[in-house]
Amino acid sequence: MQQDTFYDLFKRLLLWATIIVLGTWTYDHWEEINYKIFGRPGAVDLDFNKIENLPHPAPLISTDEQITTRVFEQAHSSVVNITSTTLTINSWRRVMPQQGQGTGVIIDSEGYILTNHHVIDGANKVVVTLERGKRVPAVLIGTAPSVDIAVLKIPGRYVESVARLGDSASIQVGQKAIAIGNPFGLSHTLTAGIVSAINRQLQNDNGSVLENLIQTDAAINPGNSGGPLLNSSGEVIGINTAIYSVSGGYQGIGFAIPINRAREVASQLITSGRFAQPWLGISGLAMTKDLAEMIGETADSGVLVVEVIPGSPADKGGVRGGQRELNIGNMQLAIGGDIVQNLDHQKVYTMEELIRAIGRKKVGESIQLQVLRNGHPLVLEIVLQENPNH
Repeated sequence: MQQDTFYDLFKRLLLWATIIVLGTWTYDHWEEINYKIFGRPGAVDLDFNKIENLPHPAPLISTDEQITTRVFEQAHSSVVNITSTTLTINSWRRVMPQQGQGTGVIIDSEGYILTNHHVIDGANKVVVTLERGKRVPAVLIGTAPSVDIAVLKIPGRYVESVARLGDSASIQVGQKAIAIGNPFGLSHTLTAGIVSAINRQLQNDNGSVLENLIQTDAAINPGNSGGPLLNSSGEVIGINTAIYSVSGGYQGIGFAIPINRAREVASQLITSGRFAQPWLGISGLAMTKDLAEMIGETADSGVLVVEVIPGSPADKGGVRGGQRELNIGNMQLAIGGDIVQNLDHQKVYTMEELIRAIGRKKVGESIQLQVLRNGHPLVLEIVLQENPNH
């Protein structure tokens, strides 16, 4: 009797153990069992597909979002992708095509496109890709390497949208800046930030100095060059031209050519095929206290005119260059020329400053040079001409 009771208890324990094990296994594998027995659910049975859970168009939650979205909608269709093909010779002396990417913006209903000179520099073929993917060969109308501006043209029948150009003279630090371009070939990419600074200077690859640049923290990467920088009204305020980078990628500092300057250059390129740079026609060096003592001058600042090019605006305006030679160490210097103190009442200290100041003027514009000649002040009226070597 006692043995039967023990046997019954053992069977019960074994049954319960089996039930627990089976229950645990079923619980752990229920999803798998459920799919095998009942099959997969229908799409309408899924919670995220039920009508009450479907997303409804949500309003933009901030004014900033509204501005950015509106600007993109207004401006993106006037932005184009530019592919330039140059021919290079490889190590096997075979001519190979090499492609570069950039951005441009349509500025006229006739099909004129504004971009950077360096985007199309040396290109044998330029193709523009429009917003909807249409590829159109472009003609180079003109280029101005010294200011990194170029103008292309496509047939006007392909133009669906034209960018609205703003006024870069009214730009203020801190205002919104929106860039649209094709970084790394990714078309119509928008980035946004602010105008970080204005009146920046940057040396161009060809040695010229780009003046009065707009600095922005809107992300600008390779391929953005030539694209528009826009304000909150969707107006183009600059042409993105360069980045400051140690790695070659975006690091928070980008530069754009002010649109007022780009508009002026583009107008000349379209109407005459070239950009006329004003020219003074002198060579000189900065006066210092040490130099003044060596050559016996009382003025220790300004620009000493060493040479005046015959027939130049400076020559016609009466500027005098060095009158006698002086050996200073291993250098022979022409001294006794005029010392330029001011240009239109603005003080100049170096030849580089004088060249940049002249570069901001226009061909045919009259300027005043305040000079010292033999210690006496003199004002010279000079009419600027086009640089014949430009």
